[in-house]
Amino acid sequence: MRYFWFSMGWLTLTLGAIGAFVPVLPTVPFLLLAVWAFTRSSPRLGARIMRHPQFGPPIRAWRKRGVVGRTAKIWAVAGMSAGVAWAFWLGLDPRFIAAQVLACTAIGAWLVTRPEA
Repeated sequence: MRYFWFSMGWLTLTLGAIGAFVPVLPTVPFLLLAVWAFTRSSPRLGARIMRHPQFGPPIRAWRKRGVVGRTAKIWAVAGMSAGVAWAFWLGLDPRFIAAQVLACTAIGAWLVTRPEA
């Protein structure tokens, strides 16, 4: 199982690194998953991510107090809204759009109720 968690850690770390440069791909959620996976396979790598000067503070805030910064909330809700708008613009199947709206609404409602720093 250790190799599985190690692989998952690297996969989610890679997705988080890509997310640092691609606006629609979130960074911190993938880094949270990477830290979680690395604590099961390589605690040293998990600790290294948590010590990162830019990404470490939001990860530590989430792990200690469940805190999500206001800017992160705004970007997340805006990104989900843009995704739904894009689906409308592309004329995708209304069932797909309805499922997307339901999922984004549920996630957005959960996210905005998280405490802020």
